[in-house]
Amino acid sequence: MRGSDSSMHLGALEIRDLGLISYEESLQIQKELVISRRSGEVPDQLLLQEHPHVITIGKSSSEEHILITQKQIVDLGMEVFRVGRGGDVTYHGPGQLVGYPILDLKPDRKDLHRYLRDLEEVLINSLLELSVQARRRENLTGVWVKDRKIAAIGVRVSSQWITSHGFSLNVCNDLSYFDAIVPCGIKDVEVTSISNELGERIQTEMVSTIVVEEFEKIFDLKDVKH
Repeated sequence: MRGSDSSMHLGALEIRDLGLISYEESLQIQKELVISRRSGEVPDQLLLQEHPHVITIGKSSSEEHILITQKQIVDLGMEVFRVGRGGDVTYHGPGQLVGYPILDLKPDRKDLHRYLRDLEEVLINSLLELSVQARRRENLTGVWVKDRKIAAIGVRVSSQWITSHGFSLNVCNDLSYFDAIVPCGIKDVEVTSISNELGERIQTEMVSTIVVEEFEKIFDLKDVKH
């Protein structure tokens, strides 16, 4: 991890591309970076990754929103984690871009509602760059293409205003795995992906580059490696 150096100036961001990584391992990295960010040992972070098939259950979720049995979960090669983020149940898998910002929102971004809207804006702008017209839906957190959900957001903000968890954007993942859950606790919701909307396979690497650019714009941050 980085210590105090010239990269610690205001607005510094460190991008970490973790590749395909287990949810459990990524969760541990998040926990360590939250501590390091709080102490000022590292600048703001953006972790980008894909996960093997996993269902995560947020603080406001019910296990009734998992629609398959434990045996089916095992047969599908999935894991289940109950975690301390906001939001309901969601699914992560290969071909889905998952981003976990570890940001210090002090002093002038101490507003959870604004933070959620900013994350939505990052994703909406990124999708627009890919010619996918996305939007918000009133009283629902996340990003939609018409009435089809393309991105989920579930965050945690500590009492010291350090963020963790984040967003998942469906790029080229197998959408049939969403049949295992009630996505974000919304019944009868249709889920889509960038590849599904464009009718061609889009790679997560290309999407992640665009997401980083839009993230830097919205949060007024700059990757310390560039």
